[in-house]
This record gives sequence, structure tokens and C-alpha cells, in this order.
Amino acid sequence: MKSAIGKILVVFALFLGLVSCEDDDSLNIAEVSEVEALYSPENNVFYNLGAQSAAIFEWQASKSADNGVVLYDVVFDEEGGDFSEPLFVTPSDGQGFSNKLNLSFTRLNEIATMAGIASESTGKLQWTVWSSKGLNVKQSSEIRTIEVERPAGFPTPDELFLTGAASEGGEDLAAAMPFVKTGATTYEIYTKLKPGTYKMVTRNSGEPESFYIDSESKLKKDGETTFSGTEAVYRIRLDFSDGTTSMATIDKVELWFPPNGDYLFSLDYAGNGTWEALDKYIEFKEETWGRDERYKFKFTVTTESGTLEEWYGSVNVDNSQAPTLDTADSFYYMVPQSPGEDYNYTFKFRQEVDMANVDLKIYFNADVPEYTHEITVL
Repeated sequence: MKSAIGKILVVFALFLGLVSCEDDDSLNIAEVSEVEALYSPENNVFYNLGAQSAAIFEWQASKSADNGVVLYDVVFDEEGGDFSEPLFVTPSDGQGFSNKLNLSFTRLNEIATMAGIASESTGKLQWTVWSSKGLNVKQSSEIRTIEVERPAGFPTPDELFLTGAASEGGEDLAAAMPFVKTGATTYEIYTKLKPGTYKMVTRNSGEPESFYIDSESKLKKDGETTFSGTEAVYRIRLDFSDGTTSMATIDKVELWFPPNGDYLFSLDYAGNGTWEALDKYIEFKEETWGRDERYKFKFTVTTESGTLEEWYGSVNVDNSQAPTLDTADSFYYMVPQSPGEDYNYTFKFRQEVDMANVDLKIYFNADVPEYTHEITVL
């Protein structure tokens, strides 16, 4: 009996030993070496992030106990940081399999912002590499520094609003006027300004980020603009990619009727980027082939370089059919046109507009999907 028990104990001990060996092997298989050398960029290299370019990060490949795949992350921290709470971590090219990373200057600019480096300023970032296999992560003992100069721009917000005593909505943040996003990094707004202060904010509630236009017409962060100009309707354009801004006054908006070679009437500004002409009589022109109902719009605009005409017409060069009440809203979308083309890209009135009084309204604001207009027969 004792002999049998002894044999059982020996077998059990051998089993435990095998399990232990298997556990040791699994730990060994998961082992990975740290990156021993960073190749590029060189230490203290300088990048002007205003250029349309990218930085190439490259390092010596790590080794794993089973000669298998190693994953890499490139890690960024502020100057003097220890990477315990890094600013930014990103996998290398090839979803982390490559020992190289191509990083755009746009992304580097975002990382520099996280490090507190102000726009149009120079600062330093540290970087290194983490190598990993499973749960085993090793940080390279080599750390390098890059020096960066941030461009004038800022990361583009998802939304933007105008607020302040000089604005249409006043100082009530909830009443702030929304900008229209016109491109990946650009915004514009048509609005009335009066003497006072204003600023741009990223939300109309809570504690949003704020931006302002300085005395050199540059977009800056955390401040407000003091406006002392004439009360008028303005177009404000902002480009967050380079911090440039422009302002123009909208002096007049008119309806051009090419059959008569004349303007039928002008439209009055009604707030929130809208213009209106109320209770206006319209009569088409009789031609040998029928009655001509074509029209478009002219904006008279004053910029820093002088007064100019901006024309807005149809997306179609020739609208062969007049619209009806069932015509899609997109027919009335207004797009910029070249001057001097009296009949190309004109709209057509609905037939019931002929010899009738109408209300005509133009909408250049964020309430509509595209800049547009509408006509109501009275």
C-alpha cells in the first residue's frame, strides 16, 4: 500500500514539474527586449511645423524569446517628462508591426499643443519607443529630443460661434451666432457688428475655448477683439490652419434682372446672415419667344483692397425649365459666379411670380445646408 502511495506521489510531483516548466516556457516566450537604439530623427533636430511635410521616426528592431512578432509604440512627452503619463502614444506604421513611423507635421503640431507650446513659438518634445509582446512592455533606455516651431494656426474646432457686446447676440453665450464651416480648416460668418468687444468660442454653453483677432489681423487664442469701426454688416473669414483672418463689409445686395439689364431692387439686412425684400412687385419681360424670367444676385463688398462686386447664381449654367412649388430646394442654392455673365448661371422665377408681389429672402447662415434664397408669392 505504501509502495502504491509513493508511486502516486512521484507521478504527481512529476506532473507539477511539467506544469511548472510549461508556465516558465510561456513566460519566456512572452519576453521581449527593449529597443536598444533610436536611428532617426537625430537628437535635437529642428522642425518648422508650418511646412506641409512629415517626420520619419526609425529605430533598431527588438527581439522576442520565440523570434516572433514584436509590436511598437512611439511615445511623446514634454521636455523633462519621464513617460509615466505621456502626452501621446501612437502605434508604428503597419498597425504597430514596423520599426518606423511616418508622422505628419499636422499631428506633431497637435502634440506640441498638448505640451503647452504656444502657436508661433518654439519648444521641445521628447520621444522614445515601447516594444511589446503580449502584456510584456519594454521602454527603450534611449530618449531623444526634437525642437519644433509651431505655425500660427490652431487645431480646427468642430463648431464656432461669435459672441460679445459687439455681436448680434450680445454677451449672452447661449445667443452666440454660429459660424459656417466652409472647409476643413475654415469658417465664415455674415453678421452685423457694432462698437464693442467680441470673440469666437467653440461652444455656446459651459466654458468654451475662445479666440480673437489681434491688431495685425491674426487669429489668437484666449482673448477678445475690441471693435471700434462703423456699425455695419460684415463677413468674417477665419483659417485655423495658418491663423489668417479677413473682414469685409457687405454694402449692398441687389437682384439683377438681365432681361431689363437692370436691378429690380435691393435687399435689406434682417439679422443672422439674412437679407429680405418684402412686398416687391415683379413682372417678367415679354420677348418674341415668350416671357423672360431669369435673375441672379450681386453683392457689393468692401475689403482692404477696395470695393468689388461678388455675383451669386445657380449651380446650373442654364436652367431650361422654370421651377414649380415641387422643385427641390437645391435649385435655389446660391454659388459664387464670375462677373460679366448676364445670362449664364441665372435662376428662373416660378410662373406665378409674374405680375405679382413677393417676399424674397436670402440666407447666408448655418441654419441652411447651403447658402440659398426663397420667394413667397403674396
